[in-house]
Amino acid sequence: MMIDGRKAGAGGRDETALVRRQARLLTRRSFLVGSTVGVGALGLAGCAASDSLLLAEATKIYGPLPEEKFPIPAVDISKVDPKYYRRTVRYDSKEAPGTIVVDPGNFYVYRIEGDGSATRYGANVGRDGFLWSGDAYVGRKSEWATWTPPKEMIRRQPEAAKYARGMPGGLDNPLGARTLHLYQNGAYTLYTIYASSEPESIGKGITSGCVGLLSQDMIHLYARTPVKTKVIVLPA
Repeated sequence: MMIDGRKAGAGGRDETALVRRQARLLTRRSFLVGSTVGVGALGLAGCAASDSLLLAEATKIYGPLPEEKFPIPAVDISKVDPKYYRRTVRYDSKEAPGTIVVDPGNFYVYRIEGDGSATRYGANVGRDGFLWSGDAYVGRKSEWATWTPPKEMIRRQPEAAKYARGMPGGLDNPLGARTLHLYQNGAYTLYTIYASSEPESIGKGITSGCVGLLSQDMIHLYARTPVKTKVIVLPA
């Protein structure tokens, strides 16, 4: 009887140990499942937070500029791919800080900041047949410039002839609020970096060789760009 009792007691202990082990396994499985869901939820929440922050920042950057000579409305950022929002990015370059690099193939304009970084702006660029590349410099700057269509443009687009004597500055003026006029060897190239009021144009090749930034971005770049600044236009 003592032997049977010991066997019974051992069996009871074994069953108790098994129950406890199963409970631990269940608890661990529940934790792992819960952790997976939690991490997934955190990941999604992180993406949502990141998107919200990006949108909030863009809304602030591209808000209205009522103090301008011709008040500039806010950009409809829903018409701009977020990858073209202004931001600071990693950009290794041997060029001096302040140098402007135009990358028409990717629709970006960079301002070299030094220390391996640059301010990057989304841009529109020249359409097929009007792309160019090479080194230039800012020979002149203008605010709310008068726009005069070149004779070549008037031949291609006769409707532009009404502005042959110049179109005064304003929101409808193609040059917009700010313009950097590009020169080579002392001569005006007729190419510019200008302010565009058409958000849907960013990321597209639509111009006759000029480069357009959103008005808010152009004003930001213009304020940091003195005359004689080097401009590099990369091959498309």
